[in-house]
Amino acid sequence: MTETKSAADHNKAPPSEDGSKPGADISFPYDRMTVEQFRRRFPRARWSDARKAWFVPGRTASRRIGQWLAEIEAEADAHADAKGRDAFAFDPIDSPYLELGKADFRIRTPYSKTVVDELHEVPSSRWDGDLRIWHVPFRSYEELRRRWPDIEAAACKNEPEERRRRAEERKGTEQDMRSKLRSAERKRHRYPLQSDDLPPIGRPVVTAYGIVVFAEISGELVDPDVVADFYPGVTEDHVWGYWRVPTLEELVRTWPAKTLPVENAEWWLPTIEELRPARRTARSREARKYAKTP
Repeated sequence: MTETKSAADHNKAPPSEDGSKPGADISFPYDRMTVEQFRRRFPRARWSDARKAWFVPGRTASRRIGQWLAEIEAEADAHADAKGRDAFAFDPIDSPYLELGKADFRIRTPYSKTVVDELHEVPSSRWDGDLRIWHVPFRSYEELRRRWPDIEAAACKNEPEERRRRAEERKGTEQDMRSKLRSAERKRHRYPLQSDDLPPIGRPVVTAYGIVVFAEISGELVDPDVVADFYPGVTEDHVWGYWRVPTLEELVRTWPAKTLPVENAEWWLPTIEELRPARRTARSREARKYAKTP
């Protein structure tokens, strides 16, 4: 459904079509029940063949139309919620991670990036930082059910006991040593860059570590023999750049790139698909920081 400007704002509105009267236009796909609801709510409304829309007279017409549209949308959501709840009753998700609330589904899992990414794709889902649970409306049940196998598998994998078990199995292995070395290297916040292809300083760019902001390029040459395991393809022509995590403000102000990066690029400007999850993460990070502030 769409609402247009007041009829008085239509420069070419013919006089016979209420062009000089205060009011507002509204158009929506034909549906008999919706038209009946509309006519009951706006008995003075008239159809305009010229504008292919209903004209509602009155100086407060735009506000009244907005209220009616909000009510119609709420009714549609309520109907969709009822259908979703019925679908759950008929074919429920039986999981310790999902609870049926009075107004929606409530999901509580161990932290997992996969879980976060999957739930972000469920329409109208939202994170409750105070209760530390996800809320998913009943109307989104079909999409939630479609994604649930991946959500539950990731949650099980990140249970504390399961993580400890895997850590014990890895302890002392070559994989464990390499993991510790990679972690130590990342904590240095450095990244090898081609000396003839340096990124802009102070601007978010994408690297193998995700979106970062380079604060300094030291000019110090990289020793390939030392870091080749961490950065395949590094050469003696690379220099060290030192990076930091971008702030939410920097990510919001970054204009997304319209072209994809070239093959084997070491850094590139972020696309909107890369900026969106980074902004969500930064927003959550800042919310946690402010929550801890006394």
